[in-house]
Amino acid sequence: MSDARIEAYSRALFEVAQAEGNLQIVEDELFRMARAIEANEKLRSTLTDASIPAARRQQVVEELLGGKASNTSIQLVSLIIGAGRGRDLPAIVDRLVQRASSEQQREVAEVRSAVALSDDQTKRLAEALSKSTGRKLNLKVVIDPSVLGGLVATVGDEVIDDTVRTRLEQLKTRI
Repeated sequence: MSDARIEAYSRALFEVAQAEGNLQIVEDELFRMARAIEANEKLRSTLTDASIPAARRQQVVEELLGGKASNTSIQLVSLIIGAGRGRDLPAIVDRLVQRASSEQQREVAEVRSAVALSDDQTKRLAEALSKSTGRKLNLKVVIDPSVLGGLVATVGDEVIDDTVRTRLEQLKTRI
């Protein structure tokens, strides 16, 4: 899809979520949904398969998100999937997150962790990253089993890799 269409969809999603009064919740839920689609080949192929009727693909979304996401998020994802733009969902959502962060005068910080972080851990991590980078951040945590331990944080072009793998590589280099 062209950048103009991705931008148009992200702007529309942003405006709907803002009008509903739950922009922060929606952008967080959509971010997590987009990462789940990226990580799961079977889900991605189901939601993007044009041979599956749009109503069935939308039903899959509603079954997956029912009770786990706000009604607004479910309807927005269903709209994108029904319009045949499932392949573009991650790009659309990334633009939405950027737009929402800019609205709050924050930068997006994507953190990859092997395990889910508690609310307290997330809060402390956001404070530490904000202090370290000198920026106000909109923290997005992605569960990534390929991260064996520790975290990888990306803030703009800056990558902070504090994983066990990196520490072992540094130790190996020193020895």
